[in-house]
Amino acid sequence: MSAENLIFSIQKGFGDTLGSLTFIVVFGAMLGKIVGESGAALQISNSLNRLFGPKNIIWAVVLTGFIIGIPLFYTAGFVLLIPLVFTIAAVGNFSPVYVGIPMAAALSVTHGFLPPHPGPVALASIFKADLGLTLIYGSIIAIPAIVLAGPLYGQFVKNIKCAGGPVKSSVHPLELPSFKTSLFTAIFPVLLISIGACLLPFLTKDTIVYNLISFWGNPFIAMLLAVIAATYYLGISKGKSVKEVMDLYNTSITEVSLILLIIGAGGAFKQVLIDSKSAEYLAEIFRGSTLSPLVLAWTMAAIIRLALGSATVAALTSAGIILPLIQSAHVSPELTVLSIGAGSLMFSHVNDAGFWIFKEYFNLSIMETIRSWSVMETIVSVTGLAGVLLLELVLAS
Repeated sequence: MSAENLIFSIQKGFGDTLGSLTFIVVFGAMLGKIVGESGAALQISNSLNRLFGPKNIIWAVVLTGFIIGIPLFYTAGFVLLIPLVFTIAAVGNFSPVYVGIPMAAALSVTHGFLPPHPGPVALASIFKADLGLTLIYGSIIAIPAIVLAGPLYGQFVKNIKCAGGPVKSSVHPLELPSFKTSLFTAIFPVLLISIGACLLPFLTKDTIVYNLISFWGNPFIAMLLAVIAATYYLGISKGKSVKEVMDLYNTSITEVSLILLIIGAGGAFKQVLIDSKSAEYLAEIFRGSTLSPLVLAWTMAAIIRLALGSATVAALTSAGIILPLIQSAHVSPELTVLSIGAGSLMFSHVNDAGFWIFKEYFNLSIMETIRSWSVMETIVSVTGLAGVLLLELVLAS
């Protein structure tokens, strides 16, 4: 490629990718920030803890991680829930790792499988997948992945002891919002997107009802409405000034800026692969393979994840490479998104920031972190692939 064409490809890929994603990612970060800082996430955690009771507390942790993980990015959700993990462990005389693994599994699954997280949203844009269907399929696959990697695998690591205590949460609200308000604002965008995905296939196009549901169910509009609702119910109605709420949003946008650059860079790389015909060449190599395109997509993402560490980078890089093969094979774009998302979570180790976050918060050795965190991520990844392949069989029948 000439230098001029190379620059054009980079600009086109960067712009095309971020053009449809920026608002969703930014609004998602804003929603996550106010859900966390207002105490809504803490209220959800405490309420589920009381609801499930001591005997089923691990399942409360799983459900809390899943609900909190939908609007919050992984790191934000982890830092927010870690005090709860140590409190539950102390009260029930459990190992903190035994309680922490289910929480981390739930957060990891939502991060890798479900919109509005950046990876799944970016992949959906690349493969032109329906975000509503991706959310529904991802939620179905998420359940066995979380159960196997969380409560069940947690039984095998419950003897791992922590050398220290938790880092205190920065969230200390004077007055927590109610459980109903907290839960409603956290899952509001998911409800709108899911309702649209479920109802639209059964409605007549160009009717008022169809247009309204299509409008509200659009991920961009759903996230915008969720932020507006959260601004009032978790901010203004709780005595915060508009300036205080806007300061929170300014911070959230700053925190997500690097993620946006990574997504844009992944889109630029994808476009260079397409315009230089490199992707077609790689696709031609794999075209003779007897493996399912979904397995190939998962494998590509898993290899890049092992090499580079970042789940988002692994997902976007593998997407650019595998795109021509998927297009020629006529595979479900939604299942492709989930297959790559599962592969991008494969065996997190020392080159992944998530590995070190888990290690340092639980004060573990390298080997203890591999035995707990890395194996948990591998179970999530493999279970995700199995779920994708089973869904493919169900949809084909």
